[in-house]
Amino acid sequence: MLEMAQALQAHALISRQDMARLKLICEAPPEYTAEKVTAIRVGKAKVSQSVLASMLNVSVSAVQKWESPSSGKHPSGAAAKLLQLIDKKGLEAIVT
Repeated sequence: MLEMAQALQAHALISRQDMARLKLICEAPPEYTAEKVTAIRVGKAKVSQSVLASMLNVSVSAVQKWESPSSGKHPSGAAAKLLQLIDKKGLEAIVT
C-alpha cells in the first residue's frame, strides 16, 4: 500500500500531508522498552495504568508487565501501534 502511495505522490496525485499520514499508519511500531512505555503513559498520555489498559484494550496486568524491566514483556500488535500513535500525536490521536 505504501509503495502505491509513493508512486501516486511521484506523479503529484497524493499530497505530502496525506503521504505523511499513510507513512504513520503503515510503518511498523518500534519495540517499546519498559522505560519508554512508562514515559509515554506518564509523560504524554498522563493516565494511570488502568486507564491506558482500557484505551489499548488490554489488561492492567499487561501494562504492568510492559512497565517492568524484569518481565521481558513488550507491547505488540495493535497495542504497540496505538502506543506509537500516542507517542507521536498524543492521546488525542486515539480518543475521539
